[in-house]
Formats: sequence, structure tokens, C-alpha cells
Amino acid sequence: MKNPTLIEVAKMAGVSTATVNRVLKSNGYVSEDARRKVEEVVRRTSYQPNIVARGLRTSRSYTIGFIVSSITVNPFFVNVARGFEAAALREGYSTIIVNHGGDAERETNAVHFFRQRQVDAIVFNHATGPSAVELALAANIPVVEIERATTSDAPFVRVDNYVGARDAMRHLIELGHRRIAFLGGDPGLFWPDPGRGRSVEDDRLAAYKDALVEAGYPIDPAIIRLGRYNNEPPLASSAEGYEHGRRLLLLSERPTAIFATCDILAAGVLQSLYEAGLSVPRDVSVVGFDDTLAPNLTPPLTTVAQPMTDLGEAGFALALAGIEGRSTDRALLLQTSLIKRASTAKIQA
Repeated sequence: MKNPTLIEVAKMAGVSTATVNRVLKSNGYVSEDARRKVEEVVRRTSYQPNIVARGLRTSRSYTIGFIVSSITVNPFFVNVARGFEAAALREGYSTIIVNHGGDAERETNAVHFFRQRQVDAIVFNHATGPSAVELALAANIPVVEIERATTSDAPFVRVDNYVGARDAMRHLIELGHRRIAFLGGDPGLFWPDPGRGRSVEDDRLAAYKDALVEAGYPIDPAIIRLGRYNNEPPLASSAEGYEHGRRLLLLSERPTAIFATCDILAAGVLQSLYEAGLSVPRDVSVVGFDDTLAPNLTPPLTTVAQPMTDLGEAGFALALAGIEGRSTDRALLLQTSLIKRASTAKIQA
């Protein structure tokens, strides 16, 4: 049997086309009887929506371009993209993903490619800078930025990194740790949000310092190590964290706890501690950030969990609002949560 039209499905189910749409999208009220009839017809006929016909009616391609830093480098990006894609599929949209790998020219080429494909929106997670974002905006394509903003002209969704880092520090301080090392991204290497003039890295480092001051503890520059989160593409590596950890252990007074603001950094720290014959958390407590690798490390890592799926879903919601011409919040702020596992413990007397 050929694929029926939406009108034919509605006729066979004895309902309106609007009701069929609500059932297919799981959006809006439908009586149980009507839902059962529609689902039975869809099952019996193996109905699939005609995306081409729908696009012709609405002047949309029902595709969205998603430009990501590099999915292979950090599982964070995978989870955000997966949340975005799932939300898009629920609304009948396909997602085309391009990795720029930190290459601005490749990012610009991706925007040109998406314009040729006549995508309905372009989403960045995260952009190398404002150039490609502004190029997309100049083409009158709805644009959304996830995690980091490079322009004030596009809506974006981010996480409250300051609160997340503060929660991690307060946890370690409550466990009795005073000498807590900080491993994180160098604010000088990352683009600040234009509206706030601060980056993710600024927020995390400020929270670290504020927590120490709040507790009455000194800030020791010797145990603050800044740089990149991991090696460059194509493969993720914990070498950065390992080197940071190794150097911290060379200090005459090593830290009793280490706050690494990425699970990949934390994984490298654990390797350096293992190599030095130190036990986690008996000798050194370790906290990460993201909750990507954390459950699978040894020991399972206490970490600040980012709502990665929610970031993706919120990014799609902003993109859909732009496509449909609806007004929406220009900036969404999501919250983190501290997940306590076996890598942190009270300091040994």
C-alpha cells in the first residue's frame, strides 16, 4: 500500500487533520478514543509524513544546521547534540551536524553549506568567534548559540557555571580541605559572552577564588593551573590533566584536593595520582565538571553535572521560535547539580 496522505489518515481515523498532527507530535489535547484510532491507522498503513510536501506548503526545508566544536574531543558536545536532535525529530526536523574543530575557515564554510541547503536555522555549540555567527545572521537565518555567546544579536542558552563551581568548592571545604588546587581553561583563550563580558572560564575561576575567600583561606597562585581542557582534535586526550596533576605533585606542599573543571582534565589527574602511588580520595580528593566520563572512572568521580540534554532541547526551542517568528527569551540560564561519588572524602587528620 502506498503511503497515505495526512488527509487520508484523518479520514480513515474519522478525525480532523489537526487531531492527527497533535497525535503525531504528542502536542496538545487529544481524547483517548481519537488517539487510539489515529495510532491504529498509522500502525496499519505505516504512515510517514511527507516532508517534501510539507516543506512546499510552508516554504521550509525542515532541516537545521548544527555547528559543533568537535564531537570526538569531549562527550559534552555529543550529549548536547543528541538532546537537540531528539527535540528536533519530535517536531519533524532533521539535523545536519558539522564539526569545525576550532578552525574558523571550516566554520565559515559550514555556514555557506547550510545556506545552500536552505536550512531553517543554524545553531552553534560553540562558535570560534563572532564571524560565522554574524555571517549567518546577515543571511536572515535564525541563529542560536549554545553554551557560549559570541554576539548579542542571537539568542543563546548557557549554564550557570559560577554556581556549579561554587558548589564544588563548598563541598571540598565542608570536607575539611583548605589547600585546593584549580585546573581549568585559561580565560584568555576563550571568547567572553558580549552581554556579560565574562566567559565560562571567568565564572569558574571567580567561583573558586570567592569560595576560598568566603572560607577565610588564602589563594595560592602556585596551585592554580590554566590552559586548555584537552588536546586538539581528532581524539580526546587526558594529557593536559595528567601534566597539570604531575606538576602539582612536584610542589613541596601538594594540594589535598583538586578541582578540575572538566571530566577529561580530571581523568588525567587521576592518572597522575595513580602513577605517583597516591590513593583517591584517601590522599587526594578530586572533583570534575560536566558528568560525562565521571561515572566510568576509577574511582567514580564526584562532579558538577551539566544539563547537557536540556541544553540541546532548549537550543532547539529557541531555534524553533526563530523559525516560526515567535518572540522568546534572548538568554536562557540552566542550573548545574553536584553529583557526589567516591572520589571525595573528609581530609585525613
